[in-house]
Amino acid sequence: MSNTTEQTRPPVPEGYMRNAAGHMVPLEEVRPHDKLRDEVAKELVQEAADLHERLKQFKQKALGDIEDLVTIAGEKYGVNLGGKKGNVTISTYDGGFKVVRSYAERITATEEIEAAKELINQCINRWSEGANNNIKALVDRAFRTNNQGKIKMSAILDLLRLDIDDEQWKKAMEALKDSIQVTGTAVYVRVYKRVGKSDQYVPMPLDLAAF
Repeated sequence: MSNTTEQTRPPVPEGYMRNAAGHMVPLEEVRPHDKLRDEVAKELVQEAADLHERLKQFKQKALGDIEDLVTIAGEKYGVNLGGKKGNVTISTYDGGFKVVRSYAERITATEEIEAAKELINQCINRWSEGANNNIKALVDRAFRTNNQGKIKMSAILDLLRLDIDDEQWKKAMEALKDSIQVTGTAVYVRVYKRVGKSDQYVPMPLDLAAF
């Protein structure tokens, strides 16, 4: 396994290990446990890289196969199905499994979101306390950033669903709408398994956090 950084770094001479500071350390000066940790970490990273590549190839294959099915169905009836952003579901003949191709827009917020936040805070301060504690909690959660300093857009969209008859609030929602910007589209492939003979399906997770 290699990357651009590794390719630009000088090779490690035989009998040495490179430490985190980039220094060459003779093997006899490296603790056995440090060597073991290094070995385990490298093995796990390599396996993760292999899995990452396999998942990437699976997604490409799945999207290609689904697109072929859509094209064949369209040609049969002389129509163009799905479109570039069409969501498609294909199922096994017995209905035991289904594969879903779905598209979702990537949404970010411009600097105008700061104006919306200020207007919303003014509304909350102006309203009587107590009755609006739930709204304040919702607003605090909406504008909370993650460890990358980004706002969770789904929480922002939740604010737009609130039906509050207040002119300043409506002005704040207008600023919020103006701050929302579509920056691209993401395509997802999800696999689902049927629960027994019911009409319910559960996803087959393809991410480590789900196990």
